[in-house]
Amino acid sequence: QLQASGGGLVQAGGSLRLSCAASGRTFSDYHLGWFRQAPGKGREFVAVLNRNGFSVTYGDSVIGRFTISRDNDKNMVYLQMSSLKPEDTAVYYCAADQRYFSRDIASYTYWGQGTLVTVSS
Repeated sequence: QLQASGGGLVQAGGSLRLSCAASGRTFSDYHLGWFRQAPGKGREFVAVLNRNGFSVTYGDSVIGRFTISRDNDKNMVYLQMSSLKPEDTAVYYCAADQRYFSRDIASYTYWGQGTLVTVSS
């Protein structure tokens, strides 16, 4: 089970950190990703971090602004977001998969419920 939190309203240029708590499984066995879905749009890849935290991939629109990290001791994954833009407004989802280190939505088995981030201009 994945539980995302930390969303809210922030002004453009600001920062926000999302958290995702995992339970029920061996957390360190899973690759962890963040995706987002803006109003009226499809779900978009944001970032993925592999099991040991040594490999990471970011979506083109967030490179240099967002950082994904994980704490396997606490069963947590984080998304630090900086220099936020109005176009970052979306519901953000954390996801996990044991097999694939991927930016493909279809590769992920487990999903959190989402947390809303709203960036005002």
